[in-house]
Amino acid sequence: MPDTADLPHVAGPDLAGMIDPVRTALVVVDIQVDFASPEGVAGTFCSDFAPIETAIERIEELIADMRRAGGTIAFMRVVTRPETDSDALKTLMVRRGMPGGEAICRAEGGGADYYRVAPQEGDIEIEKLLFDSFHATDLDAQLRARGIDTLLMSGMTTECCVDSTARTAFHKGYNVFLVSDACVAYEEHLHASTLDVLAQNIGLLTTSAAVHEALA
Repeated sequence: MPDTADLPHVAGPDLAGMIDPVRTALVVVDIQVDFASPEGVAGTFCSDFAPIETAIERIEELIADMRRAGGTIAFMRVVTRPETDSDALKTLMVRRGMPGGEAICRAEGGGADYYRVAPQEGDIEIEKLLFDSFHATDLDAQLRARGIDTLLMSGMTTECCVDSTARTAFHKGYNVFLVSDACVAYEEHLHASTLDVLAQNIGLLTTSAAVHEALA
C-alpha cells in the first residue's frame, strides 16, 4: 500500500504558477452529517472520526484562503429521496445483503445537512443524487460561466465521490489538483491508493499548506 506522504506533491512555490484564484475553484465534496458526523449514518459503522475531523480542519483553512484570494468555492452535497433513489444502487445494496443501505443523506431528517462547513452568498452549491458531482447537475455550466479552468479537490470520500468528480472534471478539460490532506476516506488504504491512481492518471497532488503558500 502506498504511503500518501511518499507520493509526489506539488509544493507551494510551484503551485503558485498553476492556480490563478480568478480561474480556480475549491470543490468541497460531501461534508455532511451522514458522512462526517458521529450523529449521522457514518456513526453506525465508523469507529474513528479523528481523520475526518482533521481533514475538515484543512478544508476550513482552504475555504478561508480561497475567500481571501477571491477564488470560487463550490459545495457538493448528496440529497436523496425515496422517489429518486437509484435502482442500480438499490439492487447493489440488496445483492450485498444490505437492503435499505441506500437510504442516506435524506432531504428530511438532517442527514443531508452540511457538517462544520457552510456556503455563503456567491458560492456554488450543487445537490446530487450519487457520486459524480457533474452527473445530472449544472456544475460544469456554473464553473464555465465563472471562467474556471482549475479545480482543487477536497472532501470525502477519496475513493468514491472525490474520485468520481475528479475523473469527470479531467474528462471535461479541467486542470485537477487533489489536496491530499483535505481529502479523507474511512479506511487509510483506500485514501492512499486512490490518490496514487489519480496522480498517475488525471491530476496532481498538493497539500493544504502548499495551497496556503501559493495563495498568500
